[in-house]
Amino acid sequence: MRGVVQRVKRAGVTVDDKLVGKIDKGLLVFLGIGNEDDEKDIQYLADKIINLRVFEDSNGKMNESLLDQKGELLIVSQFTLYGDCRKGKRPSFDKAARPNDAEMLYERFVEYCKGCGIKVETGKFQAMMDVELINDGPVTILLDSKKEF
Repeated sequence: MRGVVQRVKRAGVTVDDKLVGKIDKGLLVFLGIGNEDDEKDIQYLADKIINLRVFEDSNGKMNESLLDQKGELLIVSQFTLYGDCRKGKRPSFDKAARPNDAEMLYERFVEYCKGCGIKVETGKFQAMMDVELINDGPVTILLDSKKEF
């Protein structure tokens, strides 16, 4: 499971010109599900994201988490995070989970995060989405539950 995590002042997702998810200060997560992912990957990545100390404390140091800041979380599915571009010019998505499996794990990831007591919004799985954000910092972190990077 892979995530591109961005600290944002605000972010929103629209599908067919309709707003489907919106947050204020918090984290925007682009989430990719791999074909070998399971419940352990959900727990590892969700806990890592929720507890990442990427928000400034009263001394201006990045020392507080989403929980500390009472921030919000916007989760957007993005299978292209498993695009392998090492050969040729067209990405291979062989390591991405099949849509049905990915949707189930995506929904479980969202529910796990909601169970941690934070506001969670989402995009729409398998839809063409427009994502708007005001990146705060900018702060962008790459995470992988298999610890490949």
